[in-house]
Amino acid sequence: MEGLIKIALVGAGMFGGDVHLRTYANLQHAGLAAGLARLGLDAWARDFAPIRFELVAVATRSRPSAEDACAQFRARTAHAPRAFWGETPWLDLLRAFPDLDVLAVATPDHLHTPAILAALHAGVHVLTEKPMCLDLHEADEILTRAREKNRIVAVDMHKRYDPDHLRIREELARRIGEPLYGTAYLEEPLEVSTRTFQWVEQSDPFSYVGPHWVDLIWHYFHSKPVSLTAVGQKKRLARAGLNAWDAVQVRVDYANGMSVHFHNNWITPADFEGPVNQGHEIVGTDGKVESDQQYRGLRWWANGAGSRTVNTHFLREVPRPDGSRACVGYGVDSLVAGLAAACRVKFIGESRATVAGVYPTAEDARLTVAIIHAARLVRDLNFQYLQEGKGATVSARFGAEGMSLVDPNRAGEGAERVIQRIYEKPI
Repeated sequence: MEGLIKIALVGAGMFGGDVHLRTYANLQHAGLAAGLARLGLDAWARDFAPIRFELVAVATRSRPSAEDACAQFRARTAHAPRAFWGETPWLDLLRAFPDLDVLAVATPDHLHTPAILAALHAGVHVLTEKPMCLDLHEADEILTRAREKNRIVAVDMHKRYDPDHLRIREELARRIGEPLYGTAYLEEPLEVSTRTFQWVEQSDPFSYVGPHWVDLIWHYFHSKPVSLTAVGQKKRLARAGLNAWDAVQVRVDYANGMSVHFHNNWITPADFEGPVNQGHEIVGTDGKVESDQQYRGLRWWANGAGSRTVNTHFLREVPRPDGSRACVGYGVDSLVAGLAAACRVKFIGESRATVAGVYPTAEDARLTVAIIHAARLVRDLNFQYLQEGKGATVSARFGAEGMSLVDPNRAGEGAERVIQRIYEKPI
C-alpha cells in the first residue's frame, strides 16, 4: 500500500511545539509501522510500511513562533514546513493545501472548535489536543460534521496508553471487584498559568488537564456519569493580577455506583521536584489500585539543581545509528493511534464506525466535554454561593433527559426553577 499523508499543525506551544513536532519528525523519517506494535496494531505494519508522511505546514498566532517551529522541524528532518500565522491561520492553511489529509490542533482550549470544524468542512481528518472542546453543543456540532464527512476526529488522550494504565484496564480493574470510589489528581506548575499560557482566564485547571483523568476512568469502566458537583478557588493567581482559578475539585458519580474525585491546580511551586504532580487510586469491593505517575522510580540530584524526578515513559529520545534521534513513549502512541485510523479510512476505505476501537474518538470525548461543561457551571454558582455564606449546594445531573443544574438556592422562585435544564439531548 503506497501513498502520502499530508499533515499540518496548528499551534506550536508547549505540546504542539514539542510532542507533535517530534512525533511528525518520527513519521517523516520512518513512517507509521514502527509505532504500531505498542498499540497492538502490529498486524497492520506491513500494509502501512510504504505510506509516507509529510508535515507540510505549521500555523501559530505570531510569525516568529511559526517560523521558529518550522526551523526546529527542519533541524530534525532537513524538511521545512510552510509557516502561517494570524488570528485564524488554519483558514489560510486549509486554502493553501486543498489536498491536506490531517489537521493537528494544539491551539489554546477555547480555539479548538473553530479549527476542528474548518478542517472537517474541508474534508480533513483531525488530531486534537484535549479537551476536544469546552461546550456540549460544540461537541455535537463536531460529531455531526465528522459523521457527515466520514472523517476521524481523534483526541490526544495519551494517559490511556501509559503502560501502567493499560495494566490497570486490562487486568487490575477487574481484580479489585466492583469499583466504589476513587481519586485522580494532576497538579501543574505555577509557570504554566503565569508564563507559559496567556489564556488562563479563559480556562481553568480542571478543563485543561482534568479531561485526561475523566477519559481514563471512562476507558477503565465505560460507565456514564449521573451526577456531579464542583468547587474552585481564586487566591494565588489573584496575587499575580489574574482573574483565574487556582484549583478546581470535581466529584462525579457514575451509573455503576462509583464516585470519583478529580483534583487539579496549576499553582505548584517551581522548586517541586517533578514536572507535574499526578496520580490516581481506585478502591473496589475486593481490593485497591494506586498509581503514582509523578514518581516512576527514577530520581537524580546534582549541585545547584536540587532533587529531580522524571517520567521517561511519556516521551524519550532514542539515538539512531546515524546520529539522529527517534522519539518514543505513550505521548507519541496516542497520536499514532489517530493517524492509524485516518490511514484505514483513506487507504482501505473503512468507515469511522469500523475503526472506532482503534483511537480515542469524538464520541468518547463528548462524555468528557459534558462533565467539563457541567463542572464549569456548577463551580461558578457554588463559588458565588460560598462567598454569600450559602454553602456549595449546586449540583448537576445527567441522563436520557439531558443535563440539568440542581440549585436549591432558587427554591424561593418556585419549585420548577430549582432544576434548570441546560442541555436536552441524552448524555
